[in-house]
Amino acid sequence: MAITLTSLADLGAHGFDDIIDVRAPAEYAEDHLPGAINLPVLSDEQRAQIGTIYKQVNPFTARKLGAALVAQNAATHLLGPLATKPGGWRPLVYCWRGGQRSGSFATILSQIGWRVETLAGGYKAWRALVVKAIYDTAFPCPVVVLDGNTGSAKTEILNLLPQRGLQVIDLEGIAAHRGSLFGSLGAQPSQKAFESRLAMAIAALDPTRPVVIEAESSKVGERSLPPEIWKAMLKAPRVAIDAPVAARAGYLVTAYADLVQDGARLAEVIGKLHLVHSKDVIANWQAMAVAGDFTQLAQGLMAAHYDPRYNKHRARMGGAVLSVATDRLAPGDLGAVADRVADCVAQVARQPAHQAAEPDQLR
Repeated sequence: MAITLTSLADLGAHGFDDIIDVRAPAEYAEDHLPGAINLPVLSDEQRAQIGTIYKQVNPFTARKLGAALVAQNAATHLLGPLATKPGGWRPLVYCWRGGQRSGSFATILSQIGWRVETLAGGYKAWRALVVKAIYDTAFPCPVVVLDGNTGSAKTEILNLLPQRGLQVIDLEGIAAHRGSLFGSLGAQPSQKAFESRLAMAIAALDPTRPVVIEAESSKVGERSLPPEIWKAMLKAPRVAIDAPVAARAGYLVTAYADLVQDGARLAEVIGKLHLVHSKDVIANWQAMAVAGDFTQLAQGLMAAHYDPRYNKHRARMGGAVLSVATDRLAPGDLGAVADRVADCVAQVARQPAHQAAEPDQLR
């Protein structure tokens, strides 16, 4: 039996015990349905082999070998990860288009007695829903952008706001990147995987309430924001965290502990700024990194590189609506800052959509 999804929210409504992606590992790695596990019926190499035989020999030979390999791989899964599944287990199985790979595996599982279903249209149908949600549909909620210069603890404070009754989208968390040249957290999800995660986050929002999103450029690391969310952010009122350079530098040294612990790596990243700063400036910053003078380095980077760029970008956006000033960004201080940010978001949300509040400052 095949199910058809008409919205992203439909997936959770069916209550499957497991979602099984039977595509090859490379397909799964690029993107997959939320929570899906990968039990490939053809490996990457086998899939390529079958495709070559299909084109260069004939479809019948390709299907015959494919059936043998699917059966072989299915047996491995049955004796391995599926060996302990109970009689009432109810999985959803899908492949690229809901065709032979998922159908073959589902047939084997159903013959055992499990209540297996397949996804009509497979991953391709799921991807169409994601594209519709983030490219073809206006962003559903009023947006308030959480702004502030580098080192103002925006991401940490953003993630404290749900405890204060606000809904948020953490773009940096979804993109697995802190948003700057120094923000790498390892491998990012693919663009398609980023979009799937973002689409699910949007689908979970209450459209009658504002959502807080951290100020970003149109890219987070190497992942591009879909136009609809970017347009919503450009038009949105802003709440800015206003902290002095010294407090922000101290925060950055703690927040970027992974870089601080590796002066050579930090110096290498600094070298990537050579197109926008002189050799002498770069050499000076690199010397600070190697010497472990991280606070002074952070202050220099903010004063000469990040703050001017943030201010230029902010000028194009029309500036922040409300500003929350703080002299302290230590861990014990962030809760109080989040309280005041939440108050500002509530104040901004009460403004009519056509009426921008006068810039203000809360201390």
